[in-house]
Amino acid sequence: MTAEPNTVPTVPPGIDRRNLWTFGVGTVGRDMVYTLVAVYLVFFLSDILQVPRDEFVVLGWLILAARLFDAVADIVMGGIVDNTRTRWGQYKPWIAGGVVASAVFTVLLFSDLGLSGPMVVIVFAVVYLCWSLSWTANDIPYWSLMPALTLDQKQRERFGSVAKIFATLGLFTVVVAVLPVTKALAPSVGSVTAWTVFAAGVVTIMLIGQAVTLIGVREPKLVVEQERTRLRELAHVVFRNDQLLWTAVAMVLFMTGYLTTTTFGTYYFKYVYGDEGMYSPFGAVLVGSQLLGYAIFPAVSKRISRRRLYTIATGLILVGYLVFFLSPANIVLIAIAGLLLFIGDSFITLLMLVFLTDTIEYGQWKLGRRNQAVTFALQPFINKVGAALSTQVVTIAVWFAALDADHPELASPSALFIIRIGMLVVPPVLIVVSYLIYRAKYRIDDAFYARIVSDLRDRGQLR
Repeated sequence: MTAEPNTVPTVPPGIDRRNLWTFGVGTVGRDMVYTLVAVYLVFFLSDILQVPRDEFVVLGWLILAARLFDAVADIVMGGIVDNTRTRWGQYKPWIAGGVVASAVFTVLLFSDLGLSGPMVVIVFAVVYLCWSLSWTANDIPYWSLMPALTLDQKQRERFGSVAKIFATLGLFTVVVAVLPVTKALAPSVGSVTAWTVFAAGVVTIMLIGQAVTLIGVREPKLVVEQERTRLRELAHVVFRNDQLLWTAVAMVLFMTGYLTTTTFGTYYFKYVYGDEGMYSPFGAVLVGSQLLGYAIFPAVSKRISRRRLYTIATGLILVGYLVFFLSPANIVLIAIAGLLLFIGDSFITLLMLVFLTDTIEYGQWKLGRRNQAVTFALQPFINKVGAALSTQVVTIAVWFAALDADHPELASPSALFIIRIGMLVVPPVLIVVSYLIYRAKYRIDDAFYARIVSDLRDRGQLR
């Protein structure tokens, strides 16, 4: 490692507002689609399509296997993107192709293909795997584009904040609208077709938003040319970057806990509170809290160190879980719990994003190579592993609870207890473990990052 220099890195003169907003807009429809698949696919299979109980469990294991396979494919895709050189740039060809393919497979996932028996499982497995791979082809280059737009930490926080605000608007639209809209459409077109129509609408918004990003974002050149990354080098890039590795472990635990809570939400309100309609206002609180958190994050991060902010956010989340666990079916108390939970979640989500981004320069500084897409491939890898594990937790819990979609009021006390533990006890335990790992292992603070960037510029590895 190089001795600490006396110079400091040059701060870019100002943020490119065109890139800031056109990059952020691209997340709206993407997160609508991702929320629909990650949070509601299991509910669609169990309560709308009403797949038989044994087949439902098999589908749950297939989702787990496909997501874990695809998570590994994320790293490979990162290597492919790092090696891409085209006249349209390094990222945009993959973003365009991936979004079109994932749009098609999203609609198929929420359709009744008229199959029965083993064919339901086989065809679902193929369609879901194709969706996962096409999503990867879009997701890896999309998020890898963000750290290519600026080297300045505070500007990266702002890019992340704006992108997450738009992403949360997408999440908000789905969480609040999916149940009321599909119920309103069901009498005229049927329950399953209502979900298909909703999926088609979400996909259309995704295509429009991604078109804005493809046309609007100007991709700068921040780094010098380097050798192509070979397939056998991918594991080396990930495992030798200790800060990337520990960030990934902490993020997987956090996302598993967070997504377990959101995936259980529909079941919780339907079976524990006996009022499925309460989920939409709770969803509005969820999204409003996250929007507030993302909006105030840049201002808060200027006054509070990242480490202290992470501690405060974790505390808010734990208090939120406690209030939720003790609350009766009172929307005011539930709203307070949601406010605490999801403001804390928004802070940690953005912190994790910028932690991951800063490990790109750290990896270049330590290993001598800038594997931007491979490094940033860990974000969707983390999301997919977290989603896979959370979906499996929910699937197994629903199977053990033996819930009856047609008669939710008949759920037994033991079934309700399983749902409460799964939604409100397991997640905070995982989130606390995630926090402890971060505190023990992550060390890229502002001063260390400034040293890294200065060293890279002295070596001629950054322009």
